[in-house]
Amino acid sequence: MIDATGMPQTAVVIGGSSQIARDTLLLLADRRLRSVVLAGRGEAALESTAAELRARGVEEVMTRYLDVTDTDRLDAFAKATACELDTIDLLLVAAGDLCAFDIDALDARTVSRAVVTNFAGPAATVVAFLGTLRAQGAGRIVILSSVAGVRVRKANLVYGAAKAGIDGFAVGLADALEGTGVEVTVVRPGFVRTKMTSGLKPAPLAVESSDVAEAIVKGLETGVPVIWVPPVLRAVFAFMRLFPRVLWRKIPG
Repeated sequence: MIDATGMPQTAVVIGGSSQIARDTLLLLADRRLRSVVLAGRGEAALESTAAELRARGVEEVMTRYLDVTDTDRLDAFAKATACELDTIDLLLVAAGDLCAFDIDALDARTVSRAVVTNFAGPAATVVAFLGTLRAQGAGRIVILSSVAGVRVRKANLVYGAAKAGIDGFAVGLADALEGTGVEVTVVRPGFVRTKMTSGLKPAPLAVESSDVAEAIVKGLETGVPVIWVPPVLRAVFAFMRLFPRVLWRKIPG
């Protein structure tokens, strides 16, 4: 059950091998987190995070292989996970991956894979858990989006478009779940220094994965529907949304 400060005791993490998910869970482990299901493709990373959580005192940590692009498995996975946990206080969706930025490097398979990995798969996973969460009448869904989806740039058009999809889904889902007791938070970080972005030139206002984790935990405490990391990006993108298209096209990658 979520405590009075908004901290979950149980959590299901989709994309549990991500650094942001790991850092978030380590912070929650120092609060009241007691049971976790870590699901993702990187089995070695899942086991490493599980070991860290156990060392922090989390009583029960289970790892499960899950590929969100295998949408036929998602309903069964959600059902089995609901049976393993008494309640699901937090569903953290951190699945996603970068894809080719150069338009000349794109092909149909790359685009399809990126859209399913960053949008369709995560959205379908959330929907698979909705029956359980609504039956509980409580719980919080936290979905990692990106400022790349706020206004899509030509430099990362496929990734940005997919993130725009999951961002819009999260916002719409929050409206659809109003009054059910289930709440949705969308997280919009800028450039985050992680293994996934290794080798890329950091964008202005770049942050660490630990910064995103701290913002997520603070957001759980306050119950805010949208988390910008760093917070100044809210104002930056409010301004950038107003850019005329002819100027927007000139923004370098």
